[in-house]
Amino acid sequence: MKNIIWKPYGDYKTKSNIKRFMRKHKIKDYDELIKKSIADTEWFWDAALKDLGVEWYEPYTKVLDASAGFPWAKWFIGGKMNIVHNCLDRHALGWRRNKLAVIWEADDGSVRTVSYWQLYNEVNRLANALKSLGIKKGDAVGIYMPMVPEIVTVLMGCLKIGAVAIPVFSGFGATALATRLGDAEAKVLFTADGSARRGKLVQIKREADKAVAMTPSIKSVVVLKRMGVDIDFKEGRDIWWHDLVPKQSSQCETEKLDAEDYSLIIYTSGTTGKPKGTVHTHAGCMAQMAKELGYYFDVKEEDTFFWVTDIGWMMGPWEIIGVQNFGGTYLIFEGAPDYPQPDRLWDVCERHGVTILGISPTAIRLLMRSGVDWVKKHDLSKIRILGSTGEPWDPESYQWFFEHVGGKRCPIINISGGTEIVGCLMAPLPIASLKPCTLRGPGLAMDIDVYDEDGKPIRGGIGHLVCKKPAPSMTKGFLKDPDRYISTYFSRWPNIWYHGDWAHVDEDGYWFLHGRADDTIKVSGRRTGPAEIEAALIEHPAVSEAAAIGVPHEIKGEGVVCFVVLHPAHQPSEELRNELKEQVVKIMGKTLRPEDLRFVTALPKTRSAKIVRGVIRKKWLGQDVGDIASVENTDAIEEIARAK
Repeated sequence: MKNIIWKPYGDYKTKSNIKRFMRKHKIKDYDELIKKSIADTEWFWDAALKDLGVEWYEPYTKVLDASAGFPWAKWFIGGKMNIVHNCLDRHALGWRRNKLAVIWEADDGSVRTVSYWQLYNEVNRLANALKSLGIKKGDAVGIYMPMVPEIVTVLMGCLKIGAVAIPVFSGFGATALATRLGDAEAKVLFTADGSARRGKLVQIKREADKAVAMTPSIKSVVVLKRMGVDIDFKEGRDIWWHDLVPKQSSQCETEKLDAEDYSLIIYTSGTTGKPKGTVHTHAGCMAQMAKELGYYFDVKEEDTFFWVTDIGWMMGPWEIIGVQNFGGTYLIFEGAPDYPQPDRLWDVCERHGVTILGISPTAIRLLMRSGVDWVKKHDLSKIRILGSTGEPWDPESYQWFFEHVGGKRCPIINISGGTEIVGCLMAPLPIASLKPCTLRGPGLAMDIDVYDEDGKPIRGGIGHLVCKKPAPSMTKGFLKDPDRYISTYFSRWPNIWYHGDWAHVDEDGYWFLHGRADDTIKVSGRRTGPAEIEAALIEHPAVSEAAAIGVPHEIKGEGVVCFVVLHPAHQPSEELRNELKEQVVKIMGKTLRPEDLRFVTALPKTRSAKIVRGVIRKKWLGQDVGDIASVENTDAIEEIARAK
């Protein structure tokens, strides 16, 4: 075993939720746990939901029905439940009624808190408001709002009455929003007069109006007064939140729903083609999210959980549902992690006593640019678990996060899955040792493997990440597009979920990711993921961030072109350009020496901090970049074309 940087100790070994589960089922260690959960997934899901305290109105009679095949598996047959019962009602009507559910910090630093009892009453009013607007079970409701506590009210209010919530990133433009609302045939849209981002007004309502004009299914628009600014207000369609919700009754019965009834439709953030509507159920979300928050992140009712996310990214609903199942507290953050000072995120964690912190590798690379002194100003000793997702880590950034934010005390629960699973295929557990950048192994009851080009398992080399058995939270197809669903996930190998990621398992059985297969660069027959080249560049002290793409090359097939963001103390130069090319050669070999390397001030990313390499490649090659609605900083796309 080489390069182990963290081993479980103390409470991780004795008091974690997963250790409780293992004692209950006489499982001796991590390896036995993973093997048993994968070998008998039906046993695991049944045992885990009982252990995690998930409640049912009517018990299921069968865990899994796969008679229609893996792609169309059904779960918890005959069971009736509701996410809201598990995540709100039972807490508000019990001894946790006065416990904090939500802490909100705005862009300007103002703070508001919401108890389970307060949230319960607001959710009931919101549910009754939806009924007054004609919304019933199965109807779709759009959420296009800033990160404010009311997003929780809307989400839970929809689920309470059996409506289907459609959370959409509040930074999307009108066309992207209209595409999603129209595809789901949403009848009501919740939005706000505006939001704040880095001290500036963001005109949410203006974009909402344009989108609704393109979406005939929308009959009502409920507007939250967040900023107090003048907006266009269409009488007969637009309704102020404060004129609708507060007057409703605070009593509303929670619908008893079938396990397979829809809860969420979340659209993937792809940058080309029509967005894919992934469809999720009450039981599927409840099972996967409770498992992951409970076992991977060891959430307990005394925790304060903070994942830097937006409601339109699956991590938003994931965090809300997962933490609330355990009666915990979570933090919703409207601002940016480095505004108005580079220590904003660390300040938020210290002031609110955050115990579990999740963030993307890209955000860490951004914060690293300001230096470690900003971190050292704050007491982060309450943090006991770190989390990350969204993209592969580079070793330098991973170590910085581990050492300076976690003080070498905390495991980094580096997870990977996707919107289509609203959860993880791979994830560490707090009882397992860690190497830098690892995802450790398969998630609990996630029967995954790494295949070579011939569909055979491969160890030691890089291959395709696949899943061989269904899981409760996997999407029920794509909304209105079952053929595309089958083509995307099941056309490469029969009855095998092809995830589209490169992965490898090392000699010690530790799993690692190497980026998306569609980002693959193949130079002179050698295939590599951009993450490896980017990690090589980031090892250089001048480099803050990097993106690598493959471009046509008449001899090699493809050549490597890199785009680099420098730390503030360094300036672009020909000398540095050549030095960085040689840095790649030193680590990756001469074959992958970049054909070109350009300096930019920023890389185009989604709001969830994923670098959009496909967009970078198209822009560099002068091609149509397609749908860029998911890109937060579109000005960075234009910079690619003129990069020097």
